[in-house]
Parts: sequence; structure tokens; C-alpha cells
Amino acid sequence: MRGVGLSRQKTAYLRDLSEKTKAGLLEFERMSDTSDDEVIAHLTQVKGVGVWTAQMFLMFTLRRPDILPTGDYGIQAAIKKYYKKRKWPKPAVMLKIAKPWVPYRSIASWYLWKSLDTKTMEK
Repeated sequence: MRGVGLSRQKTAYLRDLSEKTKAGLLEFERMSDTSDDEVIAHLTQVKGVGVWTAQMFLMFTLRRPDILPTGDYGIQAAIKKYYKKRKWPKPAVMLKIAKPWVPYRSIASWYLWKSLDTKTMEK
């Protein structure tokens, strides 16, 4: 694993993931039929998998349309920028701002990320 560039810590995370999967503690086949909160709880039992990682799994692997990753730096930065916040927005503020985006917060998040990548002409 070190030979392909993985740190000792990431190797330990992958081992924990594979051990839990082999032991039947992670059932990826059932995740498409469970709630977002259940998927997050299920995945975060693995060392190295936090809420943000679980949310990315929900958005990009399970293609859930209504995920708002409030712990994501890019989403925070975009909301701070476009909603003219002086401080980094807290999750409760982000959820309030994103309420009109329900049930498509995943799509809105993608556009927020993309908006930060786009070069614009500013005066």
C-alpha cells in the first residue's frame, strides 16, 4: 500500500473498511434502500470515514439529490461569498439558506463548488 502512495494511516483505514465489510458489518447492497441518516451512521463506524465522506458517498455513489454537506469547505466558502457573510457560515445558517433548494441541495452544492472554479471578470 505504501508503494502506491498511501500513508500508514490511510492503509489502516482501508484495512478497517475491508475487515468490517468482510465481517458483514457493512452492507453496501442495502444502502440504496436506507435513509440518509442511516447510511451516514452505517459508514461512520469505519475508522477514517466521517460525516463528510459519508455525504460524498450519498451524493456521488448513491446519487441522493438532497444532500447539503455543511462541513465542506467549498460549500462554506461559496455561501460566505454569495450570501455576503462576514464570518464562515455555521451549519444552521447554511441549512436555513438552503431551505428553498430542497429537494435538490446536492445539485445546488455542485453548482456552488463549480462557481468557485469559474474564472470571472471582476472590475
